[in-house]
Amino acid sequence: MSSSPVPRRELKDKAVDLLLSDQFVLYLSIFYVLLLAPFLPMLVTPANLVNVLSNMWPLLIVAIGQTFVLAIGGIDLSQGAAIALTSVLGAVLITGAADPATFANTPIWGWLLTDAGGPLAGVDHGVVLAIAAMLVAAVVIGLINGMAVAMFAMPAFIVTLVAMMIFSAFALWLTQSGNVANLPDDFIRLGRGDIVSVYFGAKEEAKIARRAIYSLVTYPMVIAMCVALAAHMLLNRTVFGSQVLAIGMNRKAAEISGVRVRRIIIAVFVLSAVCAMIGGLLFAARLEAGRPTLGGGSFLLDVIGAAVIGGTSLFGGKAKVIWTFFGVMFYVIMASSLSAMNLSAFQIDMVKGGIILCAALLDVLRTRLKRERVR
Repeated sequence: MSSSPVPRRELKDKAVDLLLSDQFVLYLSIFYVLLLAPFLPMLVTPANLVNVLSNMWPLLIVAIGQTFVLAIGGIDLSQGAAIALTSVLGAVLITGAADPATFANTPIWGWLLTDAGGPLAGVDHGVVLAIAAMLVAAVVIGLINGMAVAMFAMPAFIVTLVAMMIFSAFALWLTQSGNVANLPDDFIRLGRGDIVSVYFGAKEEAKIARRAIYSLVTYPMVIAMCVALAAHMLLNRTVFGSQVLAIGMNRKAAEISGVRVRRIIIAVFVLSAVCAMIGGLLFAARLEAGRPTLGGGSFLLDVIGAAVIGGTSLFGGKAKVIWTFFGVMFYVIMASSLSAMNLSAFQIDMVKGGIILCAALLDVLRTRLKRERVR
Protein backbone atom coordinates (compact mmCIF):
# COMPACT_ATOMS: atom_id res chain seq x y z
CA MET A 1 0.00 0.00 0.00
CA SER A 2 2.83 2.40 0.81
CA SER A 3 4.53 1.89 -2.57
CA SER A 4 1.65 3.28 -4.66
CA PRO A 5 2.53 6.99 -4.24
CA VAL A 6 5.97 6.43 -5.79
CA PRO A 7 4.72 5.29 -9.22
CA ARG A 8 2.21 8.12 -9.16
CA ARG A 9 4.96 10.61 -8.46
CA GLU A 10 7.11 9.12 -11.21
CA LEU A 11 4.19 9.24 -13.63
CA LYS A 12 3.57 12.87 -12.74
CA ASP A 13 7.25 13.71 -13.24
CA LYS A 14 7.24 12.03 -16.64
CA ALA A 15 4.13 13.97 -17.65
CA VAL A 16 5.78 17.22 -16.59
CA ASP A 17 8.96 16.27 -18.47
CA LEU A 18 6.89 15.68 -21.60
CA LEU A 19 5.05 18.97 -21.17
CA LEU A 20 8.31 20.88 -20.76
CA SER A 21 10.09 19.04 -23.56
CA ASP A 22 11.20 20.93 -26.67
CA GLN A 23 9.53 18.19 -28.71
CA PHE A 24 6.13 18.43 -26.99
CA VAL A 25 4.40 20.08 -29.98
CA LEU A 26 6.02 17.55 -32.32
CA TYR A 27 4.54 14.70 -30.27
CA LEU A 28 1.22 16.56 -30.23
CA SER A 29 1.29 16.86 -34.02
CA ILE A 30 1.97 13.14 -34.46
CA PHE A 31 -0.82 12.27 -32.02
CA TYR A 32 -3.19 14.67 -33.79
CA VAL A 33 -2.55 13.07 -37.19
CA LEU A 34 -2.85 9.51 -35.83
CA LEU A 35 -6.10 10.43 -34.12
CA LEU A 36 -7.74 11.95 -37.21
CA ALA A 37 -6.24 9.73 -39.93
CA PRO A 38 -8.90 6.97 -39.59
CA PHE A 39 -11.67 9.55 -40.03
CA LEU A 40 -9.87 11.81 -42.53
CA PRO A 41 -7.62 9.49 -44.56
CA MET A 42 -6.82 12.27 -47.01
CA LEU A 43 -4.61 13.83 -44.31
CA VAL A 44 -1.90 11.24 -44.96
CA THR A 45 -2.12 11.14 -48.75
CA PRO A 46 0.99 12.29 -50.68
CA ALA A 47 -0.96 15.13 -52.31
CA ASN A 48 -2.05 16.56 -48.96
CA LEU A 49 1.40 16.18 -47.43
CA VAL A 50 2.88 18.12 -50.35
CA ASN A 51 0.21 20.79 -49.89
CA VAL A 52 0.94 21.01 -46.15
CA LEU A 53 4.65 21.49 -46.82
CA SER A 54 4.07 24.11 -49.50
CA ASN A 55 1.91 26.10 -47.06
CA MET A 56 4.39 25.62 -44.25
CA TRP A 57 7.59 27.19 -45.63
CA PRO A 58 6.51 30.84 -46.16
CA LEU A 59 4.63 30.83 -42.86
CA LEU A 60 7.67 29.42 -41.07
CA ILE A 61 9.94 32.23 -42.30
CA VAL A 62 7.51 34.96 -41.23
CA ALA A 63 6.90 33.23 -37.87
CA ILE A 64 10.66 33.10 -37.23
CA GLY A 65 10.80 36.89 -37.52
CA GLN A 66 7.84 37.19 -35.15
CA THR A 67 9.59 34.83 -32.73
CA PHE A 68 12.48 37.28 -32.30
CA VAL A 69 10.08 40.14 -31.58
CA LEU A 70 8.10 38.06 -29.08
CA ALA A 71 11.38 37.07 -27.45
CA ILE A 72 12.05 40.70 -26.41
CA GLY A 73 8.51 41.00 -25.07
CA GLY A 74 7.18 42.86 -28.12
CA ILE A 75 4.89 42.10 -31.03
CA ASP A 76 5.01 42.99 -34.73
CA LEU A 77 1.61 43.58 -36.30
CA SER A 78 3.12 45.10 -39.44
CA GLN A 79 4.47 41.89 -40.96
CA GLY A 80 1.44 41.47 -43.22
CA ALA A 81 1.84 45.03 -44.50
CA ALA A 82 5.55 44.42 -45.13
CA ILE A 83 4.63 41.33 -47.16
CA ALA A 84 2.10 43.27 -49.24
CA LEU A 85 4.31 46.27 -49.93
CA THR A 86 7.51 44.37 -50.74
CA SER A 87 5.71 41.86 -52.98
CA VAL A 88 4.09 44.68 -54.96
CA LEU A 89 7.37 46.58 -55.20
CA GLY A 90 9.30 43.56 -56.47
CA ALA A 91 6.58 42.61 -58.94
CA VAL A 92 6.30 46.15 -60.35
CA LEU A 93 10.04 46.25 -61.02
CA ILE A 94 10.23 42.97 -62.95
CA THR A 95 6.80 42.45 -64.51
CA GLY A 96 6.97 41.86 -68.26
CA ALA A 97 3.71 43.62 -69.09
CA ALA A 98 0.98 45.62 -67.40
CA ASP A 99 -2.62 46.16 -68.46
CA PRO A 100 -3.39 49.90 -68.90
CA ALA A 101 -7.04 49.24 -68.05
CA THR A 102 -5.95 48.11 -64.59
CA PHE A 103 -2.99 50.37 -63.84
CA ALA A 104 -3.49 53.56 -65.91
CA ASN A 105 -4.92 55.41 -62.89
CA THR A 106 -2.19 54.34 -60.49
CA PRO A 107 0.44 56.87 -59.30
CA ILE A 108 3.26 54.73 -60.73
CA TRP A 109 1.89 54.47 -64.28
CA GLY A 110 4.04 56.00 -66.97
CA TRP A 111 7.30 56.35 -65.04
CA LEU A 112 7.72 53.14 -63.03
CA LEU A 113 5.18 50.91 -64.72
CA THR A 114 4.13 50.90 -68.38
CA ASP A 115 2.39 48.53 -70.76
CA ALA A 116 5.89 47.16 -71.55
CA GLY A 117 6.39 46.21 -67.92
CA GLY A 118 8.69 47.42 -65.15
CA PRO A 119 12.15 49.01 -65.42
CA LEU A 120 13.95 45.72 -64.69
CA ALA A 121 11.93 43.58 -67.11
CA GLY A 122 14.31 41.61 -69.31
CA VAL A 123 17.37 43.12 -67.61
CA ASP A 124 20.26 40.81 -66.69
CA HIS A 125 20.03 39.95 -63.00
CA GLY A 126 16.78 41.91 -62.87
CA VAL A 127 15.26 39.46 -60.37
CA VAL A 128 18.26 39.86 -58.07
CA LEU A 129 17.99 43.65 -58.24
CA ALA A 130 14.25 43.48 -57.53
CA ILE A 131 14.85 41.28 -54.49
CA ALA A 132 17.49 43.77 -53.32
CA ALA A 133 14.91 46.56 -53.61
CA MET A 134 12.43 44.48 -51.63
CA LEU A 135 15.10 43.95 -48.98
CA VAL A 136 15.80 47.68 -48.71
CA ALA A 137 12.07 48.39 -48.30
CA ALA A 138 11.81 45.76 -45.56
CA VAL A 139 14.81 47.20 -43.73
CA VAL A 140 13.25 50.67 -43.85
CA ILE A 141 9.99 49.33 -42.38
CA GLY A 142 11.91 47.52 -39.65
CA LEU A 143 14.00 50.59 -38.85
CA ILE A 144 10.91 52.75 -38.51
CA ASN A 145 9.28 50.26 -36.15
CA GLY A 146 12.44 49.57 -34.16
CA MET A 147 13.45 53.21 -33.72
CA ALA A 148 9.95 54.22 -32.63
CA VAL A 149 9.93 51.46 -30.00
CA ALA A 150 13.56 51.78 -28.87
CA MET A 151 14.25 55.51 -29.13
CA PHE A 152 10.86 56.92 -28.18
CA ALA A 153 9.77 54.13 -25.81
CA MET A 154 6.49 53.71 -27.68
CA PRO A 155 4.50 50.47 -27.21
CA ALA A 156 5.31 47.95 -29.93
CA PHE A 157 1.62 47.15 -30.31
CA ILE A 158 0.70 50.74 -31.22
CA VAL A 159 3.76 51.35 -33.40
CA THR A 160 3.33 48.23 -35.50
CA LEU A 161 -0.45 48.65 -35.67
CA VAL A 162 0.02 52.10 -37.18
CA ALA A 163 2.72 50.75 -39.51
CA MET A 164 0.35 47.99 -40.60
CA MET A 165 -2.33 50.54 -41.46
CA ILE A 166 0.02 52.91 -43.30
CA PHE A 167 2.06 50.42 -45.33
CA SER A 168 -0.86 48.17 -46.25
CA ALA A 169 -2.81 51.22 -47.44
CA PHE A 170 0.27 52.43 -49.33
CA ALA A 171 0.55 49.09 -51.14
CA LEU A 172 -3.12 49.28 -52.13
CA TRP A 173 -2.71 52.89 -53.27
CA LEU A 174 0.35 52.13 -55.43
CA THR A 175 -1.54 49.64 -57.60
CA GLN A 176 -5.10 50.73 -56.84
CA SER A 177 -5.71 47.21 -55.51
CA GLY A 178 -4.47 45.62 -58.74
CA ASN A 179 -2.41 42.42 -58.80
CA VAL A 180 0.87 42.70 -60.70
CA ALA A 181 1.34 39.54 -62.80
CA ASN A 182 3.49 38.51 -65.80
CA LEU A 183 6.50 37.83 -63.60
CA PRO A 184 9.64 36.18 -65.02
CA ASP A 185 10.19 32.44 -64.66
CA ASP A 186 13.32 32.93 -62.56
CA PHE A 187 11.22 34.69 -59.93
CA ILE A 188 8.33 32.23 -60.07
CA ARG A 189 10.75 29.33 -59.65
CA LEU A 190 11.62 30.60 -56.16
CA GLY A 191 8.08 29.83 -55.01
CA ARG A 192 7.14 26.87 -57.17
CA GLY A 193 10.35 25.26 -58.38
CA ASP A 194 11.14 21.63 -57.61
CA ILE A 195 14.61 20.30 -56.89
CA VAL A 196 13.62 16.70 -56.18
CA SER A 197 10.24 15.19 -57.18
CA VAL A 198 8.83 11.70 -56.71
CA TYR A 199 6.36 9.57 -58.67
CA PHE A 200 4.47 6.61 -57.17
CA GLY A 201 2.72 5.33 -60.30
CA ALA A 202 3.56 2.58 -62.79
CA LYS A 203 6.97 2.95 -64.41
CA GLU A 204 5.81 1.76 -67.80
CA GLU A 205 3.51 4.74 -68.41
CA ALA A 206 4.71 6.69 -71.46
CA LYS A 207 3.38 10.05 -70.29
CA ILE A 208 3.10 11.01 -66.63
CA ALA A 209 0.54 13.61 -65.61
CA ARG A 210 2.01 16.55 -63.65
CA ARG A 211 -0.48 16.03 -60.82
CA ALA A 212 0.93 12.54 -60.28
CA ILE A 213 4.40 13.94 -59.56
CA TYR A 214 4.90 15.09 -55.98
CA SER A 215 7.43 17.71 -54.91
CA LEU A 216 9.81 16.38 -52.28
CA VAL A 217 12.51 19.06 -52.12
CA THR A 218 11.58 22.53 -53.38
CA TYR A 219 13.19 25.94 -53.55
CA PRO A 220 10.86 27.32 -50.81
CA MET A 221 11.87 24.40 -48.58
CA VAL A 222 15.58 25.07 -49.08
CA ILE A 223 15.15 28.81 -48.51
CA ALA A 224 13.04 28.27 -45.38
CA MET A 225 15.41 25.70 -43.91
CA CYS A 226 18.39 27.99 -44.52
CA VAL A 227 16.59 30.86 -42.79
CA ALA A 228 15.55 28.58 -39.91
CA LEU A 229 19.07 27.24 -39.43
CA ALA A 230 20.60 30.73 -39.51
CA ALA A 231 17.94 32.02 -37.09
CA HIS A 232 18.51 29.07 -34.74
CA MET A 233 22.23 29.76 -34.63
CA LEU A 234 21.61 33.48 -34.11
CA LEU A 235 19.07 33.10 -31.31
CA ASN A 236 20.48 30.14 -29.42
CA ARG A 237 24.20 30.13 -30.23
CA THR A 238 25.32 33.76 -30.21
CA VAL A 239 25.72 36.66 -27.78
CA PHE A 240 23.10 38.55 -29.77
CA GLY A 241 20.55 35.82 -29.10
CA SER A 242 21.37 35.75 -25.41
CA GLN A 243 20.88 39.51 -25.26
CA VAL A 244 17.54 39.24 -27.06
CA LEU A 245 16.27 36.78 -24.46
CA ALA A 246 17.77 38.84 -21.62
CA ILE A 247 15.81 41.90 -22.77
CA GLY A 248 12.64 39.83 -22.83
CA MET A 249 13.21 38.52 -19.32
CA ASN A 250 14.10 41.86 -17.72
CA ARG A 251 14.91 44.94 -19.78
CA LYS A 252 16.19 46.98 -16.82
CA ALA A 253 18.52 44.20 -15.71
CA ALA A 254 19.77 43.84 -19.29
CA GLU A 255 20.57 47.56 -19.47
CA ILE A 256 22.41 47.45 -16.14
CA SER A 257 24.47 44.46 -17.30
CA GLY A 258 25.70 46.43 -20.32
CA VAL A 259 23.39 45.19 -23.07
CA ARG A 260 22.81 47.83 -25.75
CA VAL A 261 19.07 47.43 -25.52
CA ARG A 262 18.09 50.02 -28.12
CA ARG A 263 20.35 48.56 -30.80
CA ILE A 264 19.08 45.05 -30.11
CA ILE A 265 15.43 46.13 -30.30
CA ILE A 266 15.99 47.95 -33.61
CA ALA A 267 17.86 44.94 -35.03
CA VAL A 268 15.06 42.60 -33.98
CA PHE A 269 12.37 44.64 -35.74
CA VAL A 270 14.53 44.87 -38.86
CA LEU A 271 14.97 41.09 -38.75
CA SER A 272 11.20 40.64 -38.41
CA ALA A 273 10.52 42.83 -41.46
CA VAL A 274 13.19 41.04 -43.51
CA CYS A 275 11.66 37.66 -42.65
CA ALA A 276 8.28 39.02 -43.69
CA MET A 277 9.81 40.14 -46.99
CA ILE A 278 11.27 36.69 -47.67
CA GLY A 279 7.97 35.05 -46.84
CA GLY A 280 6.18 37.53 -49.09
CA LEU A 281 8.63 36.79 -51.88
CA LEU A 282 7.76 33.08 -51.68
CA PHE A 283 4.03 33.84 -51.59
CA ALA A 284 4.24 36.19 -54.59
CA ALA A 285 6.36 33.71 -56.56
CA ARG A 286 3.96 30.89 -55.74
CA LEU A 287 0.92 32.94 -56.78
CA GLU A 288 2.83 34.36 -59.79
CA ALA A 289 1.80 37.90 -58.86
CA GLY A 290 2.54 40.68 -56.43
CA ARG A 291 -0.64 41.33 -54.51
CA PRO A 292 -1.35 44.33 -52.25
CA THR A 293 -3.69 42.13 -50.20
CA LEU A 294 -1.03 39.54 -49.35
CA GLY A 295 -0.60 39.13 -45.62
CA GLY A 296 -4.11 40.38 -44.93
CA GLY A 297 -7.08 38.69 -43.34
CA SER A 298 -6.22 36.21 -40.61
CA PHE A 299 -2.61 35.75 -41.75
CA LEU A 300 -1.18 37.58 -38.74
CA LEU A 301 -3.29 35.34 -36.50
CA ASP A 302 -1.63 32.35 -38.15
CA VAL A 303 1.87 33.77 -37.64
CA ILE A 304 1.49 34.68 -33.98
CA GLY A 305 -0.57 31.57 -33.29
CA ALA A 306 2.07 29.26 -34.75
CA ALA A 307 4.83 30.91 -32.70
CA VAL A 308 2.83 30.77 -29.47
CA ILE A 309 1.67 27.18 -30.05
CA GLY A 310 5.32 26.21 -30.48
CA GLY A 311 6.15 27.52 -27.02
CA THR A 312 7.41 31.08 -27.54
CA SER A 313 6.19 33.18 -24.63
CA LEU A 314 4.00 36.22 -25.19
CA PHE A 315 5.71 37.76 -22.16
CA GLY A 316 9.19 37.57 -23.65
CA GLY A 317 12.41 35.92 -22.56
CA LYS A 318 11.55 32.43 -23.81
CA ALA A 319 11.88 31.43 -27.45
CA LYS A 320 13.50 28.85 -29.70
CA VAL A 321 13.38 28.52 -33.46
CA ILE A 322 12.80 24.76 -33.19
CA TRP A 323 9.69 25.51 -31.15
CA THR A 324 8.43 27.78 -33.90
CA PHE A 325 9.16 25.09 -36.49
CA PHE A 326 7.03 22.56 -34.60
CA GLY A 327 4.35 25.19 -33.95
CA VAL A 328 4.07 26.05 -37.64
CA MET A 329 3.94 22.37 -38.55
CA PHE A 330 1.10 21.71 -36.09
CA TYR A 331 -0.74 24.84 -37.17
CA VAL A 332 -0.62 23.97 -40.87
CA ILE A 333 -1.66 20.37 -40.22
CA MET A 334 -4.54 21.61 -38.08
CA ALA A 335 -5.65 24.07 -40.79
CA SER A 336 -5.54 21.29 -43.38
CA SER A 337 -7.66 19.00 -41.21
CA LEU A 338 -10.22 21.75 -40.54
CA SER A 339 -10.55 22.40 -44.27
CA ALA A 340 -11.01 18.66 -44.84
CA MET A 341 -13.93 18.77 -42.41
CA ASN A 342 -15.68 21.21 -44.78
CA LEU A 343 -15.88 23.93 -42.14
CA SER A 344 -16.50 27.50 -43.21
CA ALA A 345 -13.76 30.13 -42.97
CA PHE A 346 -15.52 31.66 -39.99
CA GLN A 347 -15.68 28.35 -38.14
CA ILE A 348 -12.02 27.67 -38.91
CA ASP A 349 -11.02 31.06 -37.49
CA MET A 350 -13.03 30.37 -34.33
CA VAL A 351 -11.29 27.05 -33.84
CA LYS A 352 -7.89 28.66 -34.48
CA GLY A 353 -8.65 31.35 -31.91
CA GLY A 354 -9.59 28.73 -29.33
CA ILE A 355 -6.40 26.77 -29.97
CA ILE A 356 -4.26 29.90 -29.65
CA LEU A 357 -5.97 30.67 -26.34
CA CYS A 358 -5.21 27.13 -25.16
CA ALA A 359 -1.59 27.61 -26.24
CA ALA A 360 -1.35 30.83 -24.21
CA LEU A 361 -2.78 29.04 -21.16
CA LEU A 362 -0.31 26.22 -21.74
CA ASP A 363 2.51 28.76 -21.78
CA VAL A 364 1.42 30.03 -18.35
CA LEU A 365 1.23 26.46 -17.04
CA ARG A 366 4.68 25.55 -18.38
CA THR A 367 6.20 28.70 -16.85
CA ARG A 368 4.65 27.86 -13.50
CA LEU A 369 5.91 24.27 -13.64
CA LYS A 370 9.45 25.45 -14.44
CA ARG A 371 9.40 27.81 -11.48
CA GLU A 372 8.23 25.05 -9.17
CA ARG A 373 11.06 22.80 -10.36
CA VAL A 374 13.62 25.51 -9.68
CA ARG A 375 12.35 25.80 -6.15
